[in-house]
Amino acid sequence: MTSSANGPDLKDLLGLHPQSPALVEYVAVLAARASIHGTQVPQVKSYPDAVYFNYFVLGLSLLFSPKDGYKPKSGLELRELDSNKLVLESIYIYNVPSAPASEDRSKGTSSRRAELAYSTYPVSPLVLNIIADVQDKDGKPLSRPPKLDVVGDTSGKDFVQALGEPDRKGGGAGPSSGSIGIWCEWSKDGIMVEFGGDEAKGPQAWERGKDAIWKIITVFSPPS
Repeated sequence: MTSSANGPDLKDLLGLHPQSPALVEYVAVLAARASIHGTQVPQVKSYPDAVYFNYFVLGLSLLFSPKDGYKPKSGLELRELDSNKLVLESIYIYNVPSAPASEDRSKGTSSRRAELAYSTYPVSPLVLNIIADVQDKDGKPLSRPPKLDVVGDTSGKDFVQALGEPDRKGGGAGPSSGSIGIWCEWSKDGIMVEFGGDEAKGPQAWERGKDAIWKIITVFSPPS
């Protein structure tokens, strides 16, 4: 398993069961970085096709997929899950800016309130390893660095400079109030980034998006 001073390569954790020693150690290391003592018990959200382990104080959410015909009931607790039939599919990393004192966190959309429940991921920089042999849409090889060190103020421009133009992107349409923030996905790298702040919303979001700061990074297994 590839690791560094800032922890394992997140992609090495994909495919593991919830009780895998490597995954348990990863959560414990994050808790230590955040100066949080004791075993971290996630909030569990279970559905027949997905189970989320939410670690709010760690800025982390883990998405597990049921295997071998397992269909968890909704609303299960941690002890009620068949962990041997769950494998890690995606890792969500949160970057939560300090809210202005005037902001009422009880208002806004349900997804916005859920995001504000998370603390910022305690490891910085977050190291994202970049696949070397990637080609652009015209089949020309891309020259890219071996990794991207993501810090709290890494912007859309920084991601594009390191990873190139995204394979998929969306969001940003509609009025500034209530619209979905812009997001970009580099499918071959297994990286999706959602951006926050006023720069990521509204009719001019894509013009201002280069300055938008990341809000959520999702790490997933790229298609084989």
